[in-house]
Amino acid sequence: MTDRPDDLSSFPSYKAPRRSLLSARKFALMASVVAGLGVAAYGFSPSHGPVDIFTSTAHAQVNNEVRKVAQPVGFADIVERVKPSVISVKVNINEKASKDDSNNDDSPFQPGSPMERFFRRFGGPDGLPPGMRGGPRGGHAITGQGSGFFISADGFAVTNNHVVDGADKVEVTTDDGTIYKAKVIGTDARTDLALIKVEGGSNFPFAKLSDGNPRIGDWVLAVGNPFGLGGTVTAGIVSARGRDIGNGPYDDFIQIDAPVNKGNSGGPAFNTEGEVMGVNTAIYSPSGGSVGIAFSIPASTVKTVIAQLKDKGSVSRGWIGVQIQPVTPDIADSLGLKKAEGALVAEPQANGPAAKAGIESGDVITAVNGDAVKDARELARTIGGLAPGNAVKLNVLHKGQDKVVNITLGQLPNTLEAKADTDNNDQAPATKGTDVPKLGLTLAPANSVAGAGKDGVVVTEVDPKSAAAERGFKEGDVILEVAGKTVSNAGDVREAITAARSDNKNSVLMRIKSGGSSRFVAVPLAKG
Repeated sequence: MTDRPDDLSSFPSYKAPRRSLLSARKFALMASVVAGLGVAAYGFSPSHGPVDIFTSTAHAQVNNEVRKVAQPVGFADIVERVKPSVISVKVNINEKASKDDSNNDDSPFQPGSPMERFFRRFGGPDGLPPGMRGGPRGGHAITGQGSGFFISADGFAVTNNHVVDGADKVEVTTDDGTIYKAKVIGTDARTDLALIKVEGGSNFPFAKLSDGNPRIGDWVLAVGNPFGLGGTVTAGIVSARGRDIGNGPYDDFIQIDAPVNKGNSGGPAFNTEGEVMGVNTAIYSPSGGSVGIAFSIPASTVKTVIAQLKDKGSVSRGWIGVQIQPVTPDIADSLGLKKAEGALVAEPQANGPAAKAGIESGDVITAVNGDAVKDARELARTIGGLAPGNAVKLNVLHKGQDKVVNITLGQLPNTLEAKADTDNNDQAPATKGTDVPKLGLTLAPANSVAGAGKDGVVVTEVDPKSAAAERGFKEGDVILEVAGKTVSNAGDVREAITAARSDNKNSVLMRIKSGGSSRFVAVPLAKG
């Protein structure tokens, strides 16, 4: 005998419940929504019982229209293909306890370095970069976790420099949970990239670096090891390109909004072709977690750097030996340029390739080997991407005239020597100087002020409400040139300003020496 629910309609006292028309309509509406999702559903007629809602002409038409709409495509097929190439990276770093354990003892970067400043500002509560987990304060060991990915079947893999920098021991965990030892082949701090070699295998699944450039709005998949949760996949889009996060002259990051957290460092950002478009390296995070702003190193940069690391364990970059600055709209106007493009040479370094080729302060480099230079950062990236010893042609705007300069690239020094400020001291200038009211500056010949040097005019006073103050002029700065002409007294400055006004210039370009280095500043000309 089988138990089953009683049929209440067989009892004499049973009365069928009355269904209101409103209730029936509500249910039919809900059912139609479910039907729109492609799920079989039924409605009820107040007097005729259950009916198949798809038998009506209206609902059949709606269902047919829905079937014509392209269904959303997920990323499962792509993830299934690329996920095995992604690895989790774990490092151990043995360090001596700092004398002052309260100051930055967990940071993998040198105090005051660009990466240290960036992560102190944008990192988590402890200021560490994504993926770095410090041991107990004052301890001798630091454990770091990050991500990476294979680029060849024989075990070469890419990760971030800040993940493995200084590591005594490196281990990787593959997607199937297997743990391997690895060794660091080479690192490049300037781009935050590292190449490691996983030992113990010869048939690893690997990813391909993309040959193309992503477009803003393209889909992107981030795969990595956030917070130690290996094999995590997140999705988003390319939010921007060419981002500068203050890490150095080679900044050219892709900004993505796929959630990236601590531990994703060194992991790949895939496009919908299953190719690596970038390597995740940093996040903007006031809270320590993802807020939808992450930065990836472009695949084009990764290819160039990794090829050199694999070949010789380090990166050599071309160098022309110039201190450069951006061409602002004011500077472009003062130089007579139609567009604020190119790189302005503030000062060629002594005995550098540029100085030997005749490039001078005030020149604007507009192209390299025929390719236009958009700004100073693009010039640095272009030259840095070329090998030392290569011959290049630079298009230069020199004193209003275009010319081509041939240069043989030198090698970028690993460190730049600090230039001592021998011409200035901390004492206040002894000479009152002469006012130049329309600039808001009081000037005196440099040779009349102790410690100011022999060339130019020294600023002895700055009107705090002037345009010069807004552009960073301060007491002790030395003006070397105005509108391309050397100056030795306040009269020379006035004369150069008058000539600029006669040429209908809105601003005048000055070369300033401050703190041992020089720069150009465009100062607006007061009317009248």
